[in-house]
Amino acid sequence: MGDQIQFIVEKLNQEPFRKNYNLISFDSLESLQLLQLLSDVLGEIDPKHAVDIREELPEQTAKRMLNLLGILKYKPPGGVSDMSAFRQGLVTGSKPVIHPVLHWLLQRTNELKKRAYLARFLVKLEVPAEFLQDDTVADFNKQYEELMEAFKNLHKEHEQLKISGLSTAEIRRDISAMEEEKDQLSKRVERLKKRVETVQNHQRMLEIARQLRLEKEREESLAQQKQEQKSQLFHAEQRLQRAQVQLKEMQHVVADSKPESLMKKLEEEINFNSYLVAEKIPREMESKKTSVYFLQKVVAEPAMTQADLTALESEINEVNAQMNQLIEKRMMKYEPADSKFSMFRQQASIISRKKEAKAEELQAAKEEMSSLEKQMEQKSSQAHELEGSEVLTEDEFKQYVSKLRSKNTVYKKKRLEIAEITAEYGILQRTEELLRQRHEAIQQQLQAIEEKKGISGYSYTQEELERVSAVKSEMDEVKGQTLDNMSEMVKKLNAMVAEKKASLAPVIKELRQLRQSCQELTQECNEKKIQYDSCAAGLETNRSALEQEVKGLLEECAQEESNYHYINCMKRTLEIQLQRAKEEMKAYVSPDPQERRKAVREQYTRIILEQENLGKKLREKQKVVRESHGPNMKQMKMWQDFEQLMECKRECFLKQQNQAAIGQVIQEGGKDRLVL
Repeated sequence: MGDQIQFIVEKLNQEPFRKNYNLISFDSLESLQLLQLLSDVLGEIDPKHAVDIREELPEQTAKRMLNLLGILKYKPPGGVSDMSAFRQGLVTGSKPVIHPVLHWLLQRTNELKKRAYLARFLVKLEVPAEFLQDDTVADFNKQYEELMEAFKNLHKEHEQLKISGLSTAEIRRDISAMEEEKDQLSKRVERLKKRVETVQNHQRMLEIARQLRLEKEREESLAQQKQEQKSQLFHAEQRLQRAQVQLKEMQHVVADSKPESLMKKLEEEINFNSYLVAEKIPREMESKKTSVYFLQKVVAEPAMTQADLTALESEINEVNAQMNQLIEKRMMKYEPADSKFSMFRQQASIISRKKEAKAEELQAAKEEMSSLEKQMEQKSSQAHELEGSEVLTEDEFKQYVSKLRSKNTVYKKKRLEIAEITAEYGILQRTEELLRQRHEAIQQQLQAIEEKKGISGYSYTQEELERVSAVKSEMDEVKGQTLDNMSEMVKKLNAMVAEKKASLAPVIKELRQLRQSCQELTQECNEKKIQYDSCAAGLETNRSALEQEVKGLLEECAQEESNYHYINCMKRTLEIQLQRAKEEMKAYVSPDPQERRKAVREQYTRIILEQENLGKKLREKQKVVRESHGPNMKQMKMWQDFEQLMECKRECFLKQQNQAAIGQVIQEGGKDRLVL
């Protein structure tokens, strides 16, 4: 516990709190001050909780803190049974409750800040199920959930970028390496400039090189524009081909069809769409709504046990058995007219089922046709990408043949040109061989002349010496330039070092004196701090003892004041009761009958007599009801039997009338047949 309090005091004395507490002052904090301190720490984690608790009720403070601690996933020590004690301790500002909370919060402040920030956007609002029945509310709730998922993904990407990002040290190293590379490049450019300055017309050559670079960049941009225009042209050709295919299909349909067939197709499509809109889709929507309603009803009900399931299964079996019995009774009571109607009903149901099946088949065929059309478009686009072509029509094939013939003629001309060039190449190759042979013969004659004169290999040696001298002169120039640069750099560095030493000498002297004075002041400060801490500890102990004494006296004073007010209240109530007793005795003893009636005793006596008379009347009435209960029940039973008998007669009469009407219709039908 001591380590925990010491950790809390150290954290509170640091940024951003800076409370300047020690162990004694922190331990002597009152409950209200502890609650304010906890509120300040929670306000540092979530700025919405930076509140002065004196401006709100204790219940609001406790509710606010418990809500935020629940979001931060704080688990108080102990089990579920200690939660009420934890809430009570948080309301009263108890130290055994507040200290662990502060220790937990100050241990992981940065993590909790992040959790509180995310809770503002990720704590889901619970919408009741009955409100979600509204389409607008359901759409808003769905949009809200999608935004929440998007925020989660963006936050994850942000965290990954933060983790994978380069540190400042790595960036500094990269910058220093780039600066070194820049210096090297600048030096190389300077050397190249010095080398180029010796060449004639170097300015003109540099200008030409710059123009060449600009033209190359322009060529690259033009090539990129050409590629983009090619892609745009390819897409435009694709759109044109699709439009031509659609136009051909429409022309084919128009050429092969008549107005009557078109009207017939349109009528069939209208009938099919009207059937879908008027019968099929509403029926499917109604079935979906009922299923959704039952599912929502099931979700809204509490969780069911195995016993509830078995009870429901037994009820379902009973209802099915009752349905089967009713169906059997109805089949037994079937009549001929009903059988004819049932036959027509069966035929109508069969036709409706066939109609639904055909409509579903037609819908599936349409969907399959649309998917095949999409696949055809994809295949055609893939063929264009692979530089293929579509199936050619007759006109397109004729155009292709004519293009092929023209290309064939061009091919023959080019082939003749290639044959001529090949012959010319052979002649030039033969000329080259002859010239090489003549050169070798001249070289041999030159070597023979050098051997005669005694200077064999003179020409070869002369060429090598000229080449080596040129290379040596270039190397000497480079070495001279590098030596000059190095000597200048060394001189500059020596001068800079001497200047820095001269400028830093007085500063170093002052720094030595300041270090000595700083050590003396630090030692004196430590001694004063020890004295201050000892004095402060003594004063804190005295102050805490005085505060405890004052607190005890204040509590004693408050207790005495409450006793004083309680005694005064009891005295007033006794005086009022004594006054009422005197008035009652005065009214009871008074000879005036009106005054005597106002007495409480007389009033209660009168009420008791009235209740006794009412009880006698009710007992007499109960006796009469008991005596007449049996005959009345018999009479009610007789009336119920009479009602059932009349209902049975009414049903028989109605059935007899229906049979008479059916016989009359049959007789009239027979007479009509005889007349015909």
